[in-house]
Amino acid sequence: MRAVGKRSNIPMPLSPFALWDPSAWILATVCLVVARYDFSFNGIQWAVVTAYAVTTAGAQLLVGMLRHIYQGRHSVGSYSEAVHLSTIALIIGLVAGLMFSLGWPGFPRGVILSVPLGAILAMAAGRFAGRAMNHRQIRAMRPKDPERILVYGAGSGGRMLGRMLLDDAMAPYEIVGYVDDDPAKQHAEITRVRVLGTGSDLARVAEEEDVSTVLLAIPSASSELIRRVSDQAQAAGLNVLTLPKVADIVGGAVEVGDIRRLSVADILGRGQVKTDLRSISDYVNGKAVLVTGAGGSIGSELALQLHRLGPAELILLDRDESALHAVQLNLYGTGLLDTRDMVLCDIRDAEALDRVFLEHRPSVVFHAAALKHLPMLEAYPSEAWKTNVLGTLNVLEAARRHGVERFVNISTDKAADPISVLGKTKRLAEQLTSWFAHDMGSGYVSVRFGNVLGSRGSVLHTFYKQIEQGGPLTVVHPDITRYFMTIPEACQLTIQAGAIGTPGDVMVLDMGEPMRILDVAQRLIRESGRKIEIIFTGLRPGEKLHECLFNDNETAGETAHPLISQVAVPPVDPASVRYARPGTFLAGARVGSRL
Repeated sequence: MRAVGKRSNIPMPLSPFALWDPSAWILATVCLVVARYDFSFNGIQWAVVTAYAVTTAGAQLLVGMLRHIYQGRHSVGSYSEAVHLSTIALIIGLVAGLMFSLGWPGFPRGVILSVPLGAILAMAAGRFAGRAMNHRQIRAMRPKDPERILVYGAGSGGRMLGRMLLDDAMAPYEIVGYVDDDPAKQHAEITRVRVLGTGSDLARVAEEEDVSTVLLAIPSASSELIRRVSDQAQAAGLNVLTLPKVADIVGGAVEVGDIRRLSVADILGRGQVKTDLRSISDYVNGKAVLVTGAGGSIGSELALQLHRLGPAELILLDRDESALHAVQLNLYGTGLLDTRDMVLCDIRDAEALDRVFLEHRPSVVFHAAALKHLPMLEAYPSEAWKTNVLGTLNVLEAARRHGVERFVNISTDKAADPISVLGKTKRLAEQLTSWFAHDMGSGYVSVRFGNVLGSRGSVLHTFYKQIEQGGPLTVVHPDITRYFMTIPEACQLTIQAGAIGTPGDVMVLDMGEPMRILDVAQRLIRESGRKIEIIFTGLRPGEKLHECLFNDNETAGETAHPLISQVAVPPVDPASVRYARPGTFLAGARVGSRL
């Protein structure tokens, strides 16, 4: 894990080390003269040794400044600083030793090896003393009554957390112990705090240490482990906090402010998703990448993850100017909307879309623009047709005209065996993508997955709002189930699927086991600590009791990624769609009379 703890709020003064490190060479030389030679040098040797000490001290200061050692390049006393300082000292010692040995035959050979090692030890001792003084200052400034917490996990995440809290003067937490399921970690000590038991001992240790909060410090924890810890903590009356996932902290530091309460998304998600960054970078890095529907929940997360992969240009297209403002602000820290990469355009407008492709010449397209709310589309199926079918066709035709190399169409599990307008229109989008892939022989694929947690209008948003209002929570059926995945997880696998997909196929993400919506509602109510009623409203038109990721005629094939499967879908000729009556293709969907 590359993330590191937050530096102290009291900046460690680095300028004294610019004096201390050169002095370490002089000190090491003096100690060697005393211990090894007992001041028995002649005048020439004294002059040479003195010159050696001054030369190495000056070289240390010069190289240290050039390498920014004394301008805060490394955290004081960190492993990276130790390696850097040791390397510099050994090189200075070797070069200076050889130079003085060749220039002055009487130069004492014992100096060449002993003095650099002594200088390194003196530099380390100075930093140890400096960190000790700094930690004493931090302890003196800390809040008088920090919250006592147990940390679940004594691995890299727990150690990172321990160092972070040790170095933060305003940290509101005090770690009183760790628990870890690894027998090898029992009785280990982390930042002067011991591992007090295993996860099964959580309730006992919490009672003995008088704590009411446990912090899960395993950023790659699976959903099963998170659920187990959450259930154990709830049974013991403990609050649960957690750290961000690895995907959210790579490339940056974790700070105390990143510690947050455990959410249902954490519990239902699958934990860390492994992706092949090399294969992803090959088709994104240095390319012009277009994201349609960039202001939506999936589109905005795709934009964030694609931005990290270094595209030459990231073009974000949406018909909602407020959504574009939000994604630009999140991505770049500015919301001026005055750059050419923010494109206001409706995919229903083929001419406007063609101008966008002509101007930007994207090599890669992620097509996330769609209408997705099932009940609304049942009531207004023609709107679904215009966006999900004709809009997708417009994007595909523009992509073909302008030589797009890779096209990733975002689909849904409702397209696998569709009975709703949403499912039928998204199925057609998959089939159209398949036709263009076969027609062009290019990497055009669809990616199919289920519900994403936290998207706008999702069940979680609905439940949270209903809890805030005091209830009741509305569940359509006590047995209804859905597949769930967090937005970052879905987008990571979507980008990966675009790298490994066979042209024309639908890439299906492994969603794990379906969850009962009733269970989700009950967990949220328990976490709220309130007494809230649940009422059942009944299945709506076009709604299934259980969704599926494949239909009976589809055979899932393996791919290079264990969480991604692929299925072939029959292509549909766009000529048969462009001027057809929507009812021709939506037959079987329970639609109203508004087509």
